[in-house]
Formats: sequence, C-alpha cells, structure tokens
Amino acid sequence: MKFYNRKLELSTLDKIQKKSLTTAQMTFLVGRRRIGKTKLILQAFRKEDAYQKNFLYFFVAKKTEELLCEEYILQIEATLGIKVFGQFSQFKLLFEYLLELSIKQPLTIVIDEFQEFSTINSSIYSDMQNSWDRYKDKSKINLLLCGSIYSLMIKIFENAKEPLFGRANKKIHLQPFSITTLKEILSDNLNNKYNARDMLAFYILTGGVAKYTELFVEENALSLESMLDYIFEVNSPFLTEGKDILIEEFGKEYTVYFSILSLIASAKTSRSDIESILNRDVGGYLDKLDTQYNIINKVKPIFSKSGSRTQKYLIEDNFLNFWFRFIYKYRSAIEIENYQYVKDIVKRDWDSYSGRFLEKYFIEKAKLSKKYSNIGTYWERGNKNEIDIIAINKLEKKLVLTEVKLNKTKISIDKLKLKSQKIVEKFNGYQISYYALSLDDILQP
Repeated sequence: MKFYNRKLELSTLDKIQKKSLTTAQMTFLVGRRRIGKTKLILQAFRKEDAYQKNFLYFFVAKKTEELLCEEYILQIEATLGIKVFGQFSQFKLLFEYLLELSIKQPLTIVIDEFQEFSTINSSIYSDMQNSWDRYKDKSKINLLLCGSIYSLMIKIFENAKEPLFGRANKKIHLQPFSITTLKEILSDNLNNKYNARDMLAFYILTGGVAKYTELFVEENALSLESMLDYIFEVNSPFLTEGKDILIEEFGKEYTVYFSILSLIASAKTSRSDIESILNRDVGGYLDKLDTQYNIINKVKPIFSKSGSRTQKYLIEDNFLNFWFRFIYKYRSAIEIENYQYVKDIVKRDWDSYSGRFLEKYFIEKAKLSKKYSNIGTYWERGNKNEIDIIAINKLEKKLVLTEVKLNKTKISIDKLKLKSQKIVEKFNGYQISYYALSLDDILQP
C-alpha cells in the first residue's frame, strides 16, 4: 500500500532535522502499535534524501544490553562506513560515542521501542540525560525516540521525577488516519466504487490504524462482508490483536482492565453500570485508562459544569472497541475456533452496533470542517433529551443541532426541536439550524 497522509508530521520532522544541523534536537514520538510510526520515520528519511547517509535506526529488542550494543555497532559501521574501535558493552558508552561523533558529523538517530530499555537497564535513561546535558550544546544530532507503550513513554518524558523530563524539544503523538484519508484509500483501491455501508465498516474496523488498513487492502477485503471474513478466518492477525497490544501495557492486572473495557464496548458506559456488574470499585482503573493509558475518554454533555458527575466512558480506538465487544466477549467460541458463530453474532448486531459509530463519524467530520468553536453531544440525567451532535460557532452566532440515525426516515425534526427547547433558549440572537444525518450522508463531501 502506498504511503498516505502524514503531511504535518513529515513537515515537522523536516524542520527538526534542519534545526539539528546547528543545535542538538531530541524528539519523542508516541503512538499505539500498528499506527505507522516506523513507516513515517522511513518516509521522512528515505534513501534518496541527503539525510539518509547519516541516518541510524536502532530497535530496542528484548536482548541483553551487550548484544544490543554489538548489533548497533554493526549498523554504525555499515551505515557510516567507519570502523568503531573500543569496547562498548554498555549503551551509555555507545551513546556518548555517537554524541562526540556528531560534533563533526551531523547524525540522525532513531531509537524505536525506546521504553523497552526500562526492562533491560533502567539506568540507561539517567546515563543518557547526563551525556545529553554535557554534549547537546556542541553536538549536531537529531535524536528521535519512539515508543508504542503510551503510559511508559509519557512517564519517561513527562514525569518530573524522571531523568529525561524536560529534555525533549518536541513531542509527536501519531494519530489514526482521518475519515478523509480512509475515503482516499477506499477510492484508490476500488476506483471510487464503494458504498456508505462499506465506508462506515472500514472506519469502524480499522479505526484509522495504518496497519489494519494495509492488511485489508492487501487482502482486497474492502466490503463489510469481506472484512468480517478476513477478521474471522483461521490464523487471522486480528483475533489476538487486543491481547497483543494491551497486555504489556496493563501488566498483571490486565484481566480487570479487560473486563472493564469489554463492558464499555457493550454499552455499559457509566461507572455505576460497570461496578454493579463487577461488584468492585473501578474508579482507579477508569482514571488510569483515561489519563495514564489514553484508551478511554471521559465524555460529559456539552455545556455541563466542570464538577458535573453526569458522564460516560467510551473507548477511543474503534478497532479495540470492536475487539472487546465481539472477540474478547465471545473468547470461548474463539478458543475452539468457532469463528462462524461469532461472525454470525456480529452480523446480527451490526446495525445497532454501527449506529453508535455513525454519530462519532459525523462529529469527526464536523471537527475537520473547522467551522465550529465547540462540538459535542448532549443528554440530561437518566439519558433524557439526548441530542446526538451540537455544534456552535460563537463568532458567527450559529447553533447547529443534529439527530443521527442509520435510517433517515426514523428521524423527526419536530421531536429534535422539542427536546432542544431548553438549549435554544440560552442562545438568543443565534441562527438555529436543525439537521437529520444518516448513512445516506456519509459519502457527502
């Protein structure tokens, strides 16, 4: 699959690279696994670029420090065409060697899965900090530190107690592809011949994650039916995906976190709902999933006060939501390879399940339009008077209220106006617009 999007990130990396020719730069790049960090790096420093000759890529594999250093030395010699003399069994010595080398020869160094150093030798971070502080004013180095375990990367660089706190010049948080890019991918691979149902399925089942889009494209699985066939086939990479990317994040308490996420994916979105089923206090777990792991969002009704307890918890990642709702929930059937059974459940529940994401799709579209100063959803205690999307442009004094359903014939603008009365009263002098959006509108520009 060709390289898509990432123009902003590529521009940012290019600016950092140019700055590093005169002043040392440290950047940390974070993003969930499969999001496309490595492809972005390779695209930014492609072989035809002049930067490539001074480009070193180190992957922190689960090896001893001594073996990693041996591997890195071979890469240095092969890439830079030099002979590395001396004993470098410790990374701190090799890092200092490269800092010294960059005084005369500008270098770009990428260290991928940087958080893994914590399991190999945690003192590497303080050693790097010490060397960086001594050499950064005279070195011409572009140091890019990448990681896929969000909680650890944020701790390493943004916890004031950690040695590398405050050392990075820039942070890049790589996000999923936008709906605009997903449309482009489908259009390129289906010659513009795709329907709204398949577009919504592509949005839900990939979540905009680069690797998932690539897998579906390579398999030519770009309709809802073919995507589900691929997900639920023997040895499908999707079946163990949630486990593969999250167990290391959560550690020994992963079963509690997985249970909470499974309930949220099944529309048990309030703390009271979750606690009543698990029969335990989950406040601390929910806080960590939100602030530390960046996996769920705490969503409050638009216009609610900061101290309001009216809130819902939603899984941010579309694919992980699907995985917990159908694959993890029915793991007994998955374990005995009864994939057809689970696939039949997905097909049975698809309309009700996908409808929730249609609202999310149109909220993202509204944000991408850059027309509004505030966008959100609204509901009152007891889930009364729910309004799917409210968008405000304070500068132009415009208020937009929108109802979203898969089938437009089931939307009543009169009912929308009735349950919006309390809100509209607060926006005296505003131009008020009411919209009905459905699956029919998903392909509109």
